[in-house]
Amino acid sequence: MTDSPTGVIHDIGYRKYDGPRLGRGQVARALYAHSLRGAYGLGRSARAKVLPMLLLGVMCIPAFVIAVIANVASGVTTELVLPYSRYAVVTQGILTIFVAAQAPASLSRDLRFKTVPLYFSRPLERSDYVLAKYAGLATALFLLLTAPLLIMYVGALLAELPAGRETGDLLLALVGAVVFAVVFAGIALVVASLTARRGLGVAAIITIFALSFPAVSVMQGVIRYEVENPDLAGYLGLLSPISLVDGFQTWVLDASSSAVAQPPGATGGVVFVLVTFAVIGACWALLNLRYRKASVS
Repeated sequence: MTDSPTGVIHDIGYRKYDGPRLGRGQVARALYAHSLRGAYGLGRSARAKVLPMLLLGVMCIPAFVIAVIANVASGVTTELVLPYSRYAVVTQGILTIFVAAQAPASLSRDLRFKTVPLYFSRPLERSDYVLAKYAGLATALFLLLTAPLLIMYVGALLAELPAGRETGDLLLALVGAVVFAVVFAGIALVVASLTARRGLGVAAIITIFALSFPAVSVMQGVIRYEVENPDLAGYLGLLSPISLVDGFQTWVLDASSSAVAQPPGATGGVVFVLVTFAVIGACWALLNLRYRKASVS
């Protein structure tokens, strides 16, 4: 008695991949591009585009009004009604909504559906994943800030304000925008990485950004004017991400401050700079620590 075959191999037409294998760097760049596009709903459903595009439009409206005022009052005024460097603080509510919506969207799905280990089945390190997500959201925030600043700049040039001065002020404001974007993105992503529930992440991020600045401003006002201790009032700005970056650009970039109390002197300025970089470094370290655990869960 002969043995009958136990199985049959079928050729169903799959082809072996013979193209180039681009490796770790290309995977990280692709994830970065996907994260950046996703922050504005690109490549996703129309519903996903509504909020980010609406916020981008709302973000640009005050800049357009400022540009119009500059041109209407051309010859009467010699500067914009709002300095470039103060725009991020004035529009902090829009920035908060944007980062609160997009940081959990960037991370929550991977955590909820436990797809993070799939990323690391490819030549992608944990630090690459964190860098791509961090850079994607920070770039999205930077673009959100850059668009209105450019509108103000074009308006200033059309109003024939001094081109050299406006260009210098714009470049300094763009440096400040980079710091705002990196700090905001880092804090928001750390909070979002702690929960797979998107709604909880949104609420926590809004609470941190929306409540910290008013609370710190009130305390600064009381201590500066009632207690008459401006140095202590200035240092309280370290307790809010918004006033922290505002103090950074006030001291480093000689920008106009929007805080109740500025960093106290050169020592205070150095402290604000060090704490700003410490916050960015801490966010990077915490995200890497978080995904070292998530990648094996």
